Amino acid sequence: MRAAIGIVPQDTVLFNESLAYNIGYGAEGADQAMIEQAARDAALTPLIERLPDHYETMVGERGLKLSGGEKQRVAIARTLVKNPPILLLDEATSALDTRTEQEILGTLKRIAEGRTTIAIAHRLSTIADADNILVLDQGRLVESGDHAALIKRGGLYAEMWARQAIERRDDDVVIDAEAAE
Repeated sequence: MRAAIGIVPQDTVLFNESLAYNIGYGAEGADQAMIEQAARDAALTPLIERLPDHYETMVGERGLKLSGGEKQRVAIARTLVKNPPILLLDEATSALDTRTEQEILGTLKRIAEGRTTIAIAHRLSTIADADNILVLDQGRLVESGDHAALIKRGGLYAEMWARQAIERRDDDVVIDAEAAE
């Protein structure tokens, strides 16, 4: 069962080893080409190219030398190397900036084709393309359906979507104001 499931957790455990080792840990016998492709797909290449030792850069104890978003991208790359039939994404993009999140979502959407993918998310934009969304409230299932049906229903999901849309617009205004200065 463990071989069939790839998990991208919210908080990734990394080893005090190289980036290549931490990515390759996803699949025994992963070669450099597989590791590099997974890094590209997880939008890690720009980071790796900036580092003096590239793939051989040590990440530090528990990934101390990486940001939260960088750690999540390593976890995504590790899962891509594993290439499992079932993906479990637990807040897999929660520590990423909006631009990187969009890149990763494109990758995750592509690799989800032909697989069972379970995504746990509070940021609804990460699951809007899902075939079936289950909305939980205090541990109880309160709604289910695809994005359009849940919006049309006007329940808890639609309320959360509207709230997050306002927050995204507010963030855009702050970013635009900072850019103008």
